[in-house]
Amino acid sequence: MPSYAVIIAAAGKSSRFRDKNYKKPFIPIANRAVWLHSVERFTNRSDVKQCILVISPEDQEDFTLKFGANVAILGLEVVDGGKERADSVRNGLEKVRDDIDYVVIHDAARPCIADEWIDAVFEAGAKTGAAILASPITSTLKRSKNNEIQETVPRENLWAAQTPQVFRKDWLLEAFAKHGSAAFTDESQLLEKAGHKVTIVPNSPINIKITTREDLRIAEQMLKVMPKPKNLGPLNPFADDDMWR
Repeated sequence: MPSYAVIIAAAGKSSRFRDKNYKKPFIPIANRAVWLHSVERFTNRSDVKQCILVISPEDQEDFTLKFGANVAILGLEVVDGGKERADSVRNGLEKVRDDIDYVVIHDAARPCIADEWIDAVFEAGAKTGAAILASPITSTLKRSKNNEIQETVPRENLWAAQTPQVFRKDWLLEAFAKHGSAAFTDESQLLEKAGHKVTIVPNSPINIKITTREDLRIAEQMLKVMPKPKNLGPLNPFADDDMWR
């Protein structure tokens, strides 16, 4: 069985979220913090051998105070993030064990992830070396300037990239070594730049990334109807929402 290390990215500034009390990965939703919904989908998998959470250094003290028990129970490694996403993922990648075959990157702010979707992208990543979840674009797309439409962009063959994204560890290390200083918005872009083909696994737009307060409300409703994580037993340490208050 292939072995996977999962890097959960939670070091962003959450500038568009606009909440004076919470950054978006740490805000409560459906009885526990957003990042816990994301992490728990991976920690109970037998093929996930390592789980690394990357957070901002400025959040370390408060995070440890609120979530230290959760980290210990789940066996997570918590790593300091950097100024940009690339720096944060690189810091997580440096902690990946030598015996790991594939590295998985997932946004902490994507809590609406289902086990079957993870199964599908893990399988595709193991088969092709690089795979991501993505949903097809269905809306009409407009390119604008100063809020005026400049052109309509054909939507055929366009996809909205999601996470998790799965890559051969050696490919990802090589890509970071060669192109890690380049600006990119997801790791598949980095793999493309390194010359690797990346497989798209079609997925549901339910796998939303929380960016605004409205996204949070949408995600909370989606979580109510999603299946529970596999093997999440009765001793779930996150059932008591007082734990993170």
